[in-house]
Amino acid sequence: MAIRDIKPTRSELIELKKKIKLAGSGHKLLKMKRDGLILEFFELLHRAKNVRSELDSAYTLANEKIGLAKAVEGAVAIKSIAFALKDVPHIELESKNVMGVVVPKIESSQVQKDLCERGYGIIGTSSCLDEAVESHEALVEKIIVAAEIETAIKKLLDDIERTKRRVNALEFKVIPELTEAERFIELRLEEMERENTFRLKRIKA
Repeated sequence: MAIRDIKPTRSELIELKKKIKLAGSGHKLLKMKRDGLILEFFELLHRAKNVRSELDSAYTLANEKIGLAKAVEGAVAIKSIAFALKDVPHIELESKNVMGVVVPKIESSQVQKDLCERGYGIIGTSSCLDEAVESHEALVEKIIVAAEIETAIKKLLDDIERTKRRVNALEFKVIPELTEAERFIELRLEEMERENTFRLKRIKA
């Protein structure tokens, strides 16, 4: 089809301008969301590094304490004491909203217990055992915190990538194409007006 055969209308131009305005607003909002998510991501990343360091330290300490307890109490005694645990830790998985991204929120209870709540007799056991149990309880707490943060980081990363793709699509494809179409329609309408004016003058003449 020849360009002269294309006859756009003013209403089409108005509709196109609305689309450009809407795309521009969407682009601005998505950029704000992307920047906010990136800030949140780096904040979580900083926390994750600290938690990972604390987790490594807690794991090393727990291994040392359980090794010492086995040496003092014996491996068989440690296993039988482990089965004496009455209340297992209670984990609840909830969710929270971060800049429109749903991330997990892990609530835990009954992880760290008092001596009398652990299920084994205090008399007849050494303090090495108490320290081993305490260090493992602390380790479980760190694992829960690390799981929450690292899962949130993964979800934020996925959403940052999706948002970046949408921002780029609007910025480099959708908006330029709409703007180009707007320019074309404006030029074509001006040309059509000139043609009509010329035709009217000829009729008048």
